[in-house]
Amino acid sequence: MADRPYRIPVLHGTVRKGARSARVAQLVTNRLAAQPDAETRLIDIESLGLVGNDEGTSIKDPEFSRLVDQADGLVIVAPEYNHGYPASLKHALDTNYSEYVHKPVGLVGVSTGALGGARMIENLLPVLRAVGLVPVQRDVTVGNVADAFDGEGNLTNEGTLERIDGMLRELRWMAATLRRGREAIPADPGRKPATCPGCSSPMNQHGTLIDEEAGGTVGRVHACPLCGRSEAETG
Repeated sequence: MADRPYRIPVLHGTVRKGARSARVAQLVTNRLAAQPDAETRLIDIESLGLVGNDEGTSIKDPEFSRLVDQADGLVIVAPEYNHGYPASLKHALDTNYSEYVHKPVGLVGVSTGALGGARMIENLLPVLRAVGLVPVQRDVTVGNVADAFDGEGNLTNEGTLERIDGMLRELRWMAATLRRGREAIPADPGRKPATCPGCSSPMNQHGTLIDEEAGGTVGRVHACPLCGRSEAETG
């Protein structure tokens, strides 16, 4: 396996103007960027420019898909709206499919109330499982977000910082473990390895998926141990 940092972007999951969760997303990104073995960036789904009159993988943003494809994990920071997750987050997640398979995801819920987005997280978990992501055990909830930061932009609750750091530790462990699995443990040992279209290295088939949008087509998902690229082979 190539020696490279773990690529874990942070997705801010709302397009609502002035969302207080944006400050939380930036905080999580900063905490993750401070880790010597991690490489991250903040992705605001508003910047993706996804059209509103179509859905699914046919409207994917090339840069977002590239980042998810090459990622070893993902963090989603999102507010809770009416006991659920933002529709714009689901819209963005649905634009990729094979890029997510067997990659861990950490969740941070945000709300103006005391529960801190816990109901949003509960409702989002089945969606993440359906697209192939693997949620880590530790979730983070940030409640009463309007009072969570001081005048200088610092989070006032040390316990919340500890929970964020704990989730990120587990996420990085899962990223390391699942990357080794994707790149080295074949789901079908008897199958001939595919060739990476990016660097021409042998790729490992680590899973299968059924693309419902394509009418139930069975696909094989491959990972390249050299460049980290994933590839879906259908048929």
